Amino acid sequence: MGRLLCMIWIVTGCSSDTVEDMGRAFPDGFLWGSAVAGFQSEMGCPTWSADECNDTASDWYQWVTDPQITENNSLAVSGESVDNGPGMWETFEDDVTLMQSDGHSAFRLSIEWSRLFPESAEHIDSVEGLDAVVDTTAVQRYHEMLDALRGAGISPLVTINHYVLPLWVHDGVACNTDPETCQASGWMDGERIVPLITLYSGWLAREFGDSVDRWATLNEPFATTLSGYVMPGEERSSPPGLLFHGPGTVASALNQIEASAAMYEAVHQWDGGDVDGDGVTAEVGLVLNMVAIEPNDPDSPADVEAVSHMDYVYHRLFLDALTEGTWDDDLDGVPDRTRDELSGTLDYIGINYYNRVKVIGWGVTMLDEVPIFDFFPKMSWEIYPQGLAQVVQTASEYGLPMWITENGTGDVAQSPSALEGHLSELQGTIADGADVRGYFYWTFVDNYEWNHGMSWKMGLYELDIKTKARIRRPVAEYYAEVIGGNALPD
Repeated sequence: MGRLLCMIWIVTGCSSDTVEDMGRAFPDGFLWGSAVAGFQSEMGCPTWSADECNDTASDWYQWVTDPQITENNSLAVSGESVDNGPGMWETFEDDVTLMQSDGHSAFRLSIEWSRLFPESAEHIDSVEGLDAVVDTTAVQRYHEMLDALRGAGISPLVTINHYVLPLWVHDGVACNTDPETCQASGWMDGERIVPLITLYSGWLAREFGDSVDRWATLNEPFATTLSGYVMPGEERSSPPGLLFHGPGTVASALNQIEASAAMYEAVHQWDGGDVDGDGVTAEVGLVLNMVAIEPNDPDSPADVEAVSHMDYVYHRLFLDALTEGTWDDDLDGVPDRTRDELSGTLDYIGINYYNRVKVIGWGVTMLDEVPIFDFFPKMSWEIYPQGLAQVVQTASEYGLPMWITENGTGDVAQSPSALEGHLSELQGTIADGADVRGYFYWTFVDNYEWNHGMSWKMGLYELDIKTKARIRRPVAEYYAEVIGGNALPD
């Protein structure tokens, strides 16, 4: 049909605007781009040495390289070398050229805490004081990356924490061995990590605020909790990889809520740069992994009730706290009190959507510490575009702008029609009034997919591991056509 439209344009001389009108349009000013995370995309440089390229000071680097973890079959960590990654720490400017040629107007990336502060900064008690211990080479490189985006007319969305913590904040191997005595216990120790990540967030906003207007505090906080403290395994295995650890589950979830609110305030305090000239120096949101939840058996009362329980712990626990200040001490679905300092600490909601889940209600809790955790989610990676509209409708209940901060799978990467299905659902829900401001495809180039290594191929661009060449997939060609017309082509 695209060729036919072009032929009509050539013969009739109709304007490109007329051709665009034949499609299904997105709002004016809608931003289009792709997304990466630093740990997944930066390492594996084609010519820079490992010392120049690799971030070895993080809990995730430790997790995928330590034999105690990689040789534990129950943790399902591939152990593949990070040197097989796409090496964007070196190639970023060339990748931006590809983004620009594809019409990207936005790009989501993370700035890695462990790169900037590989050694402990725990003794520092002020944002300005962090200047004395930061890795200035890493600071300069991140400035160069953000400058490359801005120079190409691409607006960055920076994720402050995309799963990965410095080793001095979280020793995942030690906590896997003995969670009760490990000193650097990450999200289990709120009194330690919340002030540290808050100070770090303020430093980032102060240092990079002249290049960044849009920030995300945390990426998928419940995914961190689920795969780190409840059910690590084949789907996702995250440090510290504890199975059904009730105290860690509760602490991890609640401490991330507290951290996100404090990070929000720190960014707004320290970001003084209005890059876009719209009078707003910073928009700060939280990115949630939102799933379309259905009962495994619609005729089962337990399965039907499990839908609301799962929706609560996956989605509403975080959104209720950061919009209304509701605080649930034991994650039982019943707020225990209101904390005013948490309320109103979201400017937008970031939505990562991949799949739907059919949930089974067990009638008894999996964790004594989490009474509402009485369900089992049957995960699948089927192509289910309708679920994107469902999760947007759920998030719309909170009255905030939304961004699709991740969307895609390996199947979507291989099929332009699968991407079209998702974008069609998105366009429809926007036409019905949903305030979605932009869309980030996951991911730009095949990258190191956490415990799976390089085995999951999800990029707009295929990666040649040996040469680091980017090979454009048909889905990238289709996506560029969508971006070029700001509409779905017929």
